[in-house]
Amino acid sequence: MKTERIILGIDPGTNVMGYGIIRVVGNKAEMIAMGVIDMRRESDPYLRLGKIFERVTGIIDEFLPDEMAIEAPFFGKNVQSMLKLGRAQGVAIAAAIHHSVPIHEYAPLKIKMAITGNGSASKVQVAGMLKRLLTLDERDMPRFMDATDALGAAYCHFLQSGRPESAAHYRGWKDFVSKNKDKVSG
Repeated sequence: MKTERIILGIDPGTNVMGYGIIRVVGNKAEMIAMGVIDMRRESDPYLRLGKIFERVTGIIDEFLPDEMAIEAPFFGKNVQSMLKLGRAQGVAIAAAIHHSVPIHEYAPLKIKMAITGNGSASKVQVAGMLKRLLTLDERDMPRFMDATDALGAAYCHFLQSGRPESAAHYRGWKDFVSKNKDKVSG
């Protein structure tokens, strides 16, 4: 296994798309960059998709990620919003495919759970936990939470990729202790 790898996280959006990049060395992760692709000034939805492709391609060219973690669209009631979000996600995925970057998709609940331990955590809670986990300075914190959401997708993938798929899942410490009495003393 490669000792150093770069993970690009994407939080898809049609107005503002977040990205976050982490470097993983062994079992330690550090933030390299995060930011947003702001498309609010572009009124044509197809030109927005073109901008997403260009910017994600540029980010991939600059940081050369080994993998991409992307947040899966949240299933809401507005079908038109879901279709637009799916297009944005698809264009970001196409940019990664164009560069042969493997893609991993995570549900928002999974990302929140991995970062905070709470699947219904707020964006502010996720950002605060990432600030602590990656020892980020207050000046590193972005104006748009889309960037920290994307960083969360990358960090979630970092955490998940260190665990084999067949690893046991626990509902909490009591469940862990009850299933691992031989590993726990006292």
